[in-house]
Amino acid sequence: MTATAPTPTPIPLTTIAELRQHHSQLVRLGLASHPTHARRLLAFLARDPAAHLPYAARLLAHHPDPHPALFNPLFAALPPCHAARLLALMLSLPLPPDHFTFPRILPAAPLPLAAQLHALLLKLGFHYHAQSLNALLAAYLANARPDLASRAFRTAAPRGTLDVVSWTTMVGGLCKLGLVDEAREVFDEMPERNLISWNAMISGYVKAGRFLDALDVFDEMRALGVQGNGFIAASAVVACTGAGTLAHGWEVHRWVEQSGIKVDEKLATAVVDMYCKCGCVEEAWRVFEALPVKGLTTWNCMIGGFAVHGRGRDAVRLFGRMEREGVAPDDVTLVNVLTACSHAGMVSEGRHYFNHIVERYGVEPKMEHYGCMVDLYGRAGMLDEAQKVIDNMPMEPDVGVLGALFGACRIHGDVDLGEAIGWRVIELDPQNSGRYVLLANLLASAGRWEDVARVRQLMDERNVSKEAGRSVIEVDGEVCEFQCGSLHHPQAAEVYAMARDMMSRIGAEGYAPDTRDVLHDVAEEEKDAPLLYHSEKLAIAFGLLRTRPGDTIRITKNLRVCRDCHEATKFVSRVFEREIVVRDRNRFHHFKDGKCSCNDYW
Repeated sequence: MTATAPTPTPIPLTTIAELRQHHSQLVRLGLASHPTHARRLLAFLARDPAAHLPYAARLLAHHPDPHPALFNPLFAALPPCHAARLLALMLSLPLPPDHFTFPRILPAAPLPLAAQLHALLLKLGFHYHAQSLNALLAAYLANARPDLASRAFRTAAPRGTLDVVSWTTMVGGLCKLGLVDEAREVFDEMPERNLISWNAMISGYVKAGRFLDALDVFDEMRALGVQGNGFIAASAVVACTGAGTLAHGWEVHRWVEQSGIKVDEKLATAVVDMYCKCGCVEEAWRVFEALPVKGLTTWNCMIGGFAVHGRGRDAVRLFGRMEREGVAPDDVTLVNVLTACSHAGMVSEGRHYFNHIVERYGVEPKMEHYGCMVDLYGRAGMLDEAQKVIDNMPMEPDVGVLGALFGACRIHGDVDLGEAIGWRVIELDPQNSGRYVLLANLLASAGRWEDVARVRQLMDERNVSKEAGRSVIEVDGEVCEFQCGSLHHPQAAEVYAMARDMMSRIGAEGYAPDTRDVLHDVAEEEKDAPLLYHSEKLAIAFGLLRTRPGDTIRITKNLRVCRDCHEATKFVSRVFEREIVVRDRNRFHHFKDGKCSCNDYW
């Protein structure tokens, strides 16, 4: 009776020396070719395949009965160039690949290799295999070749090779390349969709900044009775944030609560951020307080929310609570705390927290932190202190830092410093129309109309167009946009009539137009007319027409609110007994009873 060689007890393999010793023992016992032992050796070599590829190749080349299952784990771990060499060895044995080979090589393959593997797929007949085809589509899309991906996709369609992963791969890949309209065409053709498909289309629209389209897809999903998940919920919430649609945001949040979707830190932060950026900071606070566990990003989001709503005291109090609960701040926290102090005029507090966070937590100040300090001093009229910050920065100031000082010069009427900084800012950011307009307005305030004309001429020479003011308002689920001086709306006549009536009524209560921000050198009585047609005034008039008495009017504007509109809105809030929330480029303004939350400090 022949004795069976004992099987060596498996030992942990931690070094290549141990592997060689164990391998030699297997060879002596005649067990090196045993599938279990061979796979164990190759699994170790796959930890660092680039370094151990020659060893793995020799082991596979001398295996008496090689099988694709031995090769495939290595393909996934190898860089594409090494994977191609291993595939060449496999084919030379000769050993044909199986259905798991190409999906492991293709996704990370550069374009030339992907094209070669495509040819091999066709030769071996694997283009009929869904997993291999999906990997090929992913490779072409990752290499920014949607034309090749679409050709392979359309060629496979009549053969029934495509599955839901194929369709979703195309949708997601096209969205990543910014081809959202092409992705939507594929999405609409899909014979079936899963949650990944829905999220690919929704998140694709979100990343492209097409938030209302994203919400349309989300609404379609819900209308079909599809149960979502946390990823879809987060994408929908971000879409509401981008669109500034609070009503839709409430609806999505309610859907999340009713669907029983687990609210993780990412989703919770998105909800808090949505309420903050849609003008409902109290609701953001309610959600924040209800969270059993709060991550750093959630704390940062709530502090930042208080900051942009002008609630500086609340922001710094929350930061103090964050410290007491043992959460260390980061550079984002520092930006948010400094912004809160800047918007609330808390100069000494801002100086304190800058030093405190930098020294205690080792947060290294970056460009945006110095920009916040310049803004903090600049808003307070401490232009010399702001200039010192710039002079003492360890790096050259960028356009954001200089722009903060430039804006402060405009607010506080320092024409000489403002002009010097303004020309520097324009040269650093020559296509930003707002820089030219700010300098022109600064010069106009000093009556320097020839210099104003020089600025406007430079804009014309550089083909820089002044950005038109646009304001968006949501009423009954309908989002309407109004543009300064232009109104294309079915109720245009009614809106203009309401705007005139609104301005007349607040004029009777003491409002007087502030024409200091009007650029043109015209007579005073002619300056009033353009102010009437500023986009936020038209949006407010529309809101008064379409909402019920007592309803809050919420408006989002693409530019910084001008002084005249700010003053007029205070009067409107008192005369019409409405709360009006305006989100401009920099912050939120809550108007109520003739006052603004910014206390006229913005």
